[in-house]
Order: sequence, then structure tokens, then C-alpha cells
Amino acid sequence: MKKLADRLLHRFTNHETASNADHHWTGEGTSSLRHRQDRRMPLQGVRLHISDRYVVMDNGILQVTLSKPGGIITGIKYNGVDNVLEVRNKETNRGYWDLHWNEPGGKGIFDVISGETFRVIVETEEQVEISFLRTWNPSLEGKYIPLNIDKRFIMLRGSSGVYSYGIYEHLKEWPGFELGETRIAFKLRKDNLIYRFHYMAVADDRKRIMPFPDDLCKGRCQTLDYQEASLLTAPCDPHLQGEVDDKYQYSCENKDLRVHGWISFDPPVGFWQITPSNEFRSGGPLKQNLTSHVGPTTLAVFHSTHYAGKTMMPRFECGEHWKKVYGPVFIYLNSTAIRDDSLFLWDDAKIKMMAEVESWPYSFVSSEDYPKSEERGTASGRLLVCDRFVSNDLISAVGAYVGLAPPGDAGSWQIECKGYQFWAIADEAGYFSIENVRPGEYNLYAWVPGFIGDYHNNTIVSVTSGCKIEMGDIVYEPPRDGPSLWEIGIPDRKASEFFIPDPDPTLVNRVLVHPQDRFRQYGLWKRYTDLYPNDDLVYTIGVSDYRRDWFFAHVPRKKGDVYEGTTWQITFKHENIDQKTNYKLRVAIASATLAELQVRVNDAEATRPLFTTGLIGRDNSIARHGIHGVYMLYTVNIPGNRFVQGDNTIFLKQPRCNGPFQGIMYDYIRLEGAP
Repeated sequence: MKKLADRLLHRFTNHETASNADHHWTGEGTSSLRHRQDRRMPLQGVRLHISDRYVVMDNGILQVTLSKPGGIITGIKYNGVDNVLEVRNKETNRGYWDLHWNEPGGKGIFDVISGETFRVIVETEEQVEISFLRTWNPSLEGKYIPLNIDKRFIMLRGSSGVYSYGIYEHLKEWPGFELGETRIAFKLRKDNLIYRFHYMAVADDRKRIMPFPDDLCKGRCQTLDYQEASLLTAPCDPHLQGEVDDKYQYSCENKDLRVHGWISFDPPVGFWQITPSNEFRSGGPLKQNLTSHVGPTTLAVFHSTHYAGKTMMPRFECGEHWKKVYGPVFIYLNSTAIRDDSLFLWDDAKIKMMAEVESWPYSFVSSEDYPKSEERGTASGRLLVCDRFVSNDLISAVGAYVGLAPPGDAGSWQIECKGYQFWAIADEAGYFSIENVRPGEYNLYAWVPGFIGDYHNNTIVSVTSGCKIEMGDIVYEPPRDGPSLWEIGIPDRKASEFFIPDPDPTLVNRVLVHPQDRFRQYGLWKRYTDLYPNDDLVYTIGVSDYRRDWFFAHVPRKKGDVYEGTTWQITFKHENIDQKTNYKLRVAIASATLAELQVRVNDAEATRPLFTTGLIGRDNSIARHGIHGVYMLYTVNIPGNRFVQGDNTIFLKQPRCNGPFQGIMYDYIRLEGAP
């Protein structure tokens, strides 16, 4: 990464002059350039301007204007542009915190959070921190969510951006509620002639010229199977003709969702949302969230039910005290004098993101609810795996995800959304160090790529200020009762290793042509009917290859205007059967949406299945291009007398078929022999 920084520095400094460098390149990704600017001209201190209706933070690099006392960002002035936010929107629809909530059993309410009182928390030349507070009282019941919400904004000297965080608090005496989503949203300039953000970057393999908002209007597009997905039939940019736009194609797992945003080419300016820590996000490192999408819109999502369903919606009861800090996140702007260098703004944003990650936890946040580095703790140890059917020795849990999350059951971290989570990845020897943990009580959780199931230690881990907890060697024994007779897939909690078909050639997003992004193409669920129009999938152990013969999603088949359930077969030879023992079928599910898995053995027409999950799953990952949702593991006991000598068949039936998106994505399937 240092080489990239040096390359960027060389690229930009070769084109700039001493008189214009500070105005054309105000990013902080290349520290040596920043220091050169410092020597040339002292940086202006942060200034705060307060009027009756607005508050302006100004450090000479950018000005951020917020409504008073609402705390809605109405303008960001930067690099000679009076406002990078969409000026044709109402002031309440430019840069704002929002949430979606409901009373227990009630209808959902969308709320753009507007403060009632404004306070200056810190005001120096080095830093300004301001607060916009909305308090709750019983007269507001049914109108506003029963929370005190304190929105904070911070600007630092010499910083090409602004930080924001929120403190949410529910008091015991207040009524209960459910929280569906909360986030920060930014709506950027979309002018067609003078200034616009038209290029979006979410990852190195997902960055592109995007459609205009007008392209999603009637007459320019065709709405597909749900309203968020559109086929561009007459876009403003003819190069996008015939492509699909769907905001879910740009979703990202929390662990990878560090920086995303937009670039304007004229003038060349970047607008980026940087999230340096996942500790406050719901659902752990694999939870998927929205990023940026046509608008141009950029989101900082703290909590949502996407890719998890209602199980991810926290319910707060009357009598329950709850307080949580969301953020801070960083809104970063950068620029260059040379239009041809515009795409390098993405590289600089990644460098800046890494600097923000290294700076976490921030030292400048003033709230007592946000513990500083010295007030946090560390937990370290080594995770080993004991699987006697793989090795007689303990196995290093290389690449394992090890985390501290609020106390719960095995795997509960996937849908945990009230507290904080802290994760680390074990090294080749299985050693891990979970750092910067907020004081509190946690359980230790883990999962290991290559092994099924979840590790969970229900012993309370009490983290205190400045503590260093040595946990020693921890041994995970993944579920297993006998040797593997056969297996399908890779136990990695995803379905990405299975056969992912080419999309319908008339429904392609051309930026998603990389092999690792194939699953993000629109309409892949329909390809099952194309490939299996009459008969269902049959997989033969020892002959079939899961990479080409196991369809990535077990979905219904469309027959005319209706859908029908489907039954997949796994055929295999079995000799030397022990009819007096139970065999174990392990079925790890990567995703399920209003589905059911029924298991039958050697009798597809049996009235009652040997096993059924019942109705499971609401993560909707099949429709939303997520290769996984909420992980589930099932163990099916198969009496030995259900098998016959020679050829056997296990039938996996998914009978639910009220729509195209009901289905299952498997992670891994294994049949274990007798112990």
C-alpha cells in the first residue's frame, strides 16, 4: 500500500503548483503531501458560525452547514463547489439520520431524525463538536420512537471531512418498540450539465458509471420482478442501454464494508463514506448491508433487517434500559486538478480508510459513552479444532473468525442487534487477539472455515477498562459422530462454490462479470427452470461435481403462471450397512426464505418425511443477490434400516412455492457413517 501512496503522490504533485495544490488536492491519503502542504501554509483552525436557523463548521478545506436545531446537513461546500449535496432536494432530504420503527404489533413508521436542541460540546481551533438532541416524553407516544437521540458532528483542523455519531437511549419507564433500520443517508448532486456524481465505487471489482435517477422513471426503464430492479430501456447514457440496475447488487458484508462512494469528473471530486469499525453494526462480520446506489445516494447503515429478516429486528420492552453509540463514521472528500486523474480518488479513499481504521478508537470523541483506547480491553488466545475423523492431533483453526458478542446461544451473534461485537481472524497457528473491546459482559464465539457449526463458550467474559485477558488454548469440537461417507460443497457458510449460471443475456449488469461476483447478477433463480424444465436435479456421488452439477439455490420451478415445489436427489452406493445404528446427515444451510426442507430416504413418495425443518428463513437472499443469509445447521438421524445394499437415494424436497424467491441455499451436506 505504501507503493500505491507513493504512486498517487507522484501523479498528483507532478501536475500541481504551489499556488493551487491546497485547493485541488485536499485529501489526506498521502501523508507526505499533507506535510508538504503544512510547511507551505499553516492550516486554518476550525471555526463555528451560528445563526438563527443554521450552524456552519468551517476548517478552510470544507464548510458543513446544518439546520438548527434539527441537525440535518443541508450543504457541504468543497473545492469551489457551493454544495456537493443535491440542492434541488428539500433541505431535509440531503444529508440526514433516519430510522424505521414500529410499536409492538403496529405499522412501520419512517422518521428523519430532527433535533430539538442544539449544543456546542467542543469549540477550539483544533476541533469542533456539536450536538443536536431530540428527547422523548409521553406526549409523543405513537408519533416518535421512544428514544433520546443525540446526533453529534465533529470537524478537525486540516481534515478533509466530517465525523458523525449518534447516542440512542431508551429509559425503563418508556413504552416498548421495534427497530427495523437506522442509518445516515446522503443525496449527492445529480445535475446533468454543470456538476454531478456519476461514477460509483464500492469495491475494486464493483465500480462504474451509474445510471441517472431519471433512468429509473417510467418510459426509460422496465420494472422487473421487484421494484428495486429495473431494465434500462432508454437511459440518458446510451452505453447503459439494456443493463439491469438493482441497488442490492452493490450490497456488501460488514467485514468488507469500509469505504464506498462517488466521483464527479467535472470538477474531479470524490465523496466517500468510511466506517472504521464494525463494533456498533448489527449481525456481526458477515451481515450484509446496502452501500451506495443510484440517486446518487450513499448510506452508512448501522442496523437493518436486510439479509436476515424479522429475526434481526430488536424488540425493546417497557422496563428495559438500553443505550448504544452508533459510529463515528467519517464523510471524506478529496479532489484533483486533473480530470484524467479522477479515478485515483478511489485509491486515495482506500488509503484514507486504512488510516481511519488504524486510528480507531478515536481519541477526539468527547462523549463519555464512547470509551477511548486506554479504557478498552483485549482478549487473546489460541483456537484449536478437535475432529478425530480428520486428524488424531489438534488442528490449528487457521482463518477462524473469533469474536466477543453479547451473551446468547451458539450462532446468536448473527442476529444480535442491541449490543456491540468485536471480531478477529486467527492466524496460521490459531492465535487470535480481539482488541479495543468496550467494557462489558460477553460470550466468546467462533466459526472455522472448513468445519461445520459454531463454537460457543457460555462463560461470561467480563471486559474492564485496560484489561488484557489471556484465554489460553480453546478447543472447538465441530459436530460429528462418524467418518464422512460423502460430502457436497465446502463448509464456509456460503453457496458460492456451487454452480452459478450465466445470467439471461438480456438481464446483465456488465460490471459484475468477475467470477467472484457472478452470484450478484439479476434473475439467476429463473435459470433453474431453464436448466431443469421438467425433471429436477440429480447429483451422483463419485460422478457429479458440485461446482457444475449442484445449482446454487434450491428454488421452485415455474410452470406457466404458477410455481411448483422441487425435489433434488442425491444418489450413492452404500455397502456394509449397519442396520442397528443411526447414520447422520448434516445439512448446513447458507440461506432460507419462507422455505422448508423435507428429507426422505429411498422413497420419494413417503407420506411423511423422515425429517422436516418446517417453515424456515426470511432473509430473502435469493432475490437480493446475497450468496448467504442466516446460517443454520441441521442434523438428520437416518436409521440404518432405511438404507439398502447398493444404490440409495436421499430426496431433498422444498415444497413451498407461492413465489419465485422461496428457497434454500445450501452451504454443505455430509453423510456420516456409523461410529
